[in-house]
Amino acid sequence: MILQNWWYTTLLNTKVDACPPLMDKISCDVLIVGGGMAGLHAAYYLAKAGKYVALLERNICGGSTTGKSAGFLTPDSELELSQLVRRYGWDNARAVWGIAAGGVDIIANIVREYALDCDFKKQDSLFVAIDKSGRAAVEKEAETRKGMGLEYTIYQGDELAHINSGHGYTAGIRYGGTYGINPLLYAQELKAVLLKLGVRIFESTEAVAIEGNTVTTHLGAAKAEHIIVCIDKMKSGFSNVSNEVYHAQTFLSISEPVEDRDIKSAFPSEDVMCWDSKLVYTYYRFTGDNRLLVGGGSALTTFSGVDVTSPRIITRVIKNFKQRFTCLEHLEFIQYWPGRIDTTKDLIPIVDFHPEMPHVQYIVGCVGLPWAAFCGNYAARRLL
Repeated sequence: MILQNWWYTTLLNTKVDACPPLMDKISCDVLIVGGGMAGLHAAYYLAKAGKYVALLERNICGGSTTGKSAGFLTPDSELELSQLVRRYGWDNARAVWGIAAGGVDIIANIVREYALDCDFKKQDSLFVAIDKSGRAAVEKEAETRKGMGLEYTIYQGDELAHINSGHGYTAGIRYGGTYGINPLLYAQELKAVLLKLGVRIFESTEAVAIEGNTVTTHLGAAKAEHIIVCIDKMKSGFSNVSNEVYHAQTFLSISEPVEDRDIKSAFPSEDVMCWDSKLVYTYYRFTGDNRLLVGGGSALTTFSGVDVTSPRIITRVIKNFKQRFTCLEHLEFIQYWPGRIDTTKDLIPIVDFHPEMPHVQYIVGCVGLPWAAFCGNYAARRLL
C-alpha cells in the first residue's frame, strides 16, 4: 500500500482551482480562520446573511482533519445514543443527538441545493456487536431509540447475516437518515459555492497570531469586526484554547474497485455503512465508485501523542476484517493514510467566545463531520 490520502487522489479530476495565499492587508466584516467543515459552514451562513466574509486556510479547504475522515454522515460519533442518555439524561441526550442529526441535514441540504459532485450517497448506519458485551450494547441502543421515538431495526442471527455477512457478529442495529460522502470533494465544491457568494478565500495561508481585531499571517494580515477561529492541531503559542483539545489517531485504507457481486457478498440486501462494538472500533463502507473503505486503529496508537505513519496498524485492521469477510479476501488495498481527530475530554465540542476578546469565537474539538458543520453554523448564528 502507498502512504497517500485517497481523497486527495480524487481531486485530480475536479475543476475547482486552488485559491492564492494572502499577500496583502485586507479588511472584512467577519474573518474565518480555518477552512475545514466548521469554517466553511460558518462562512456559508454568514455570506448568505449578507456579511462580507474572508477565510484563511493553511492548507487547501478541507485539507486537514475534514479531508482525512471516512465520510460517515451520521449522528453517531464517539458516543452512542444510550451513552448520551447515561451521561446527560433523556432530555439533554435528545438535544445533543439532535445537534449531530442537524449537522447531517445541513450537509445533505447543501449538497442537494447546489448539486455538489462529492460522491454523496444514502447509506443506512449499522452498528454491529462482537461478543456478549457488544450484544448488550446493541440491545441497549435499541431500547434507547425506542424510548426516544426514533426508528430502528434490530437484527440477530440469520437476520443479521442477510444485512451484513461478516463472521462473528452477534447482533446489529440499523437506522436511516445517514449518508456517505467524499469529504474533501465536498469541502472543495462548497469552496466554489462560497466564492460565488463573494467570500474571499486564501489557501496556503497560516494564521500566526491574533492581535486585537487583526490576524497576522506569514505574508499578510486581515482585520475584521468579528473573528471565528476553527482550526485543528492548534499550536500552543496561538491560543491557550489549545490546552482544551486532545487527539485520537486513526487509520484509513481504500481498495481497488470491486465488482457488484463483491458488495452483494458483504451486504446481501442493501449497501450500508458499519462500525463494530470494540473500544477501538473498525468501520467500513463502500464508496460510490465501488471501492471498500476500511478504518481502525489500536489502543496504543489511538492515544499516542505522535503521528504514526507505518502501515503496520492498518494492515492488521485489514487482516482482521478479511477474517470476518472471507468473501473479500481477494481484495487489494492500494492506499492508506493516518489522521488525528481533535476532541475534548468529554467528546463534546467547544464553541465559545474568548473571555478577554468578545469579538473572537473558537470552535474546537469537533468529533465527526456533522458536529463540525453544525458548530460552524451555530457560531455564525451566535455572531448574528
